[in-house]
Amino acid sequence: MDVRRRRRNSNRLEGYDYSQAGCYFVTVCVQDRANRFGEIVNEQMRLNDVGRIVAESWEWLERRYDNVGLDVWVIMPNHFHGILIIRGTRRGGSRTAPTKSLGRLIGAFKTVSTKRINRRKGTPGIKLWQRSFYDHVIRDDEDLNNIREYIQNNPLKWALDEYNPANQMGL
Repeated sequence: MDVRRRRRNSNRLEGYDYSQAGCYFVTVCVQDRANRFGEIVNEQMRLNDVGRIVAESWEWLERRYDNVGLDVWVIMPNHFHGILIIRGTRRGGSRTAPTKSLGRLIGAFKTVSTKRINRRKGTPGIKLWQRSFYDHVIRDDEDLNNIREYIQNNPLKWALDEYNPANQMGL
């Protein structure tokens, strides 16, 4: 089969409506897992200018879409973890407008952050993010609290993190 025509397997729950109200844990990785957003120093993330743009772009989602809330999130050197809350339908003038799906919201975040970074660096068209993202539908308070703890502790565990290039085979 031609590599360009290979079908990508979806990591989404089959039949699940990702525009419905709920809490979603997402992980988005930098293209080729290159460290672009800063570094871990004394188990704390220190954002560079690119990392700060990513933070501003994530916060933009909540300002842009009145049905979106943000919970705990962290930017790591080469990936991002966050909890995004979709509150249901939003108001659109005199009638109710449908919500954006999780995929469209993450797509907006990736597009906005990439365009802002490329504009700042004078590198139009350079790809920042990997094509897809990981998601997990948060099902209950225990799940939510475990994920919050994982996100908050992520910088502390960078030395062991699977996304840390130092932990990749051959390094």
